[in-house]
Amino acid sequence: MKYGFDCDKYLKIQSEHIRERIAAFGDKLYLEFGGKLFDDFHASRVLPGFEPDIKLKMLMQMQDDAEIIIVISALDIEKNKVRSDLGITYDVDVLRLRDEFISRGLGVNSVVITHFNGQSSADAYRHRLERMGIRVYYHHTIEDYPNNVALIDSEDGFGRNDYVETTKPLVVVTAPGPGSGKMAVCLSQLYQENKRGIKAGYAKFETFPIWNLPLTHPVNIAYEAATADLDDVNMIDPFHLEAYGQTTVNYNRDVEIFPVMNALFDDIYGFSPYKSPTDMGVNMAGFCISDDEVCCEASRQEIIRRYYSSLCDLADGKATESEVNKIALLMKRARISTTDRKAVVAARERLERCGVATAAMELEDGTLITAQTSPLLGPSAALLLNALKHLAGIAHNVKLIPKQMIAPIQKTKVTYLHGHNPRLHTDEVLVAISMMSLIDENCNLALDQLPNLAGAQVHSTVMLSEVDRKTFKKLGIGLTCDPVRKIKKPAE
Repeated sequence: MKYGFDCDKYLKIQSEHIRERIAAFGDKLYLEFGGKLFDDFHASRVLPGFEPDIKLKMLMQMQDDAEIIIVISALDIEKNKVRSDLGITYDVDVLRLRDEFISRGLGVNSVVITHFNGQSSADAYRHRLERMGIRVYYHHTIEDYPNNVALIDSEDGFGRNDYVETTKPLVVVTAPGPGSGKMAVCLSQLYQENKRGIKAGYAKFETFPIWNLPLTHPVNIAYEAATADLDDVNMIDPFHLEAYGQTTVNYNRDVEIFPVMNALFDDIYGFSPYKSPTDMGVNMAGFCISDDEVCCEASRQEIIRRYYSSLCDLADGKATESEVNKIALLMKRARISTTDRKAVVAARERLERCGVATAAMELEDGTLITAQTSPLLGPSAALLLNALKHLAGIAHNVKLIPKQMIAPIQKTKVTYLHGHNPRLHTDEVLVAISMMSLIDENCNLALDQLPNLAGAQVHSTVMLSEVDRKTFKKLGIGLTCDPVRKIKKPAE
């Protein structure tokens, strides 16, 4: 795998920069963490070498000086909002995040329920957490937030919120997802701390967009593609340009909210410590790119991947045409098309030859492997077997799973489990060759190659099942699919 990001440098300069920001304010810094604190797979895809948990490792270097507040909106509790990447509700994810932080030696101060307006579901959730020994606080809905600065910065605004008592110089404020109210929690705490004579500051940690990369850099365009459903738009920070004559990149929501932030800082401190949204950020990722072209190419592939993902979501009724169209425009801006993904071209070429569903894989060394559906295997399962045989040096005509072993599995799927598809999925193929590895050395060799699939890219000419998608994800394989449910072979 070609790396384009220096994690060691990132760990060093990012923690140093945060310590400098704490010192600039005196007693305490509230650090709003946008995006994911760990499992940041988007960052690891567009910045090859970026470890998905590197931000968490960075905080672990500062664990003696840091504590965490987890924020969840009462509105998200009420509607059982689900994290699409994990398939779990936000209220469940709060507990997952807490357990993960504690297991890494990081202190979790409490949970703050925002947008509270007497919702019974939020009350029930609070009682549940308190029975688990977790401190819980309410922050209330403020009318006309964030525009009514006079009301917000008063006893009837932030003054109504519960005060979260913290003890460490760095307070990290994070949440299961966007729109949870992290920024409002930070600002409310600044108001409450100032009343108590405690000097506290605010900063924001957003990995994307990367402020010191050009607006049209593929890494920043890939971020827009990833947030197409949120209507986020990257833009030049006009406040930074005016203050310093320097072009930097931010996104529309931070630019739009900055005048309000400035007014709130003026009311709380008597002055604003920042001249621009870029000033508020502490992200140093842009300084740690070690190979720009590697990151550019990885980002181009991510934009294409996002495009196919949105097409499939549209077919499933989970996305809108405007989301698809936005990513299509971003592809034009990046000057790329779907044919820039080699696995797409290879899968479609085989489809034209055979007329049935196909799949193709591009390995890390550029080798292309293809496969097609058969009465025994789906295209993704056949592709996985072909790739493992290639990596293990096993002849293509060697059958790793005997036909007589597949038949009883199919019978169980269709006859006993009442399934409609008798073909084996990727996970079933892996289980089968795992069993065969006890008596067949080829299967043993094939299994040993599974780690070498990480970083490979796959395209399928049909939408794959959730089981197959999850298997590829666990193996570290990038997957795209045409928004097609089934391909029927034309009559001869």
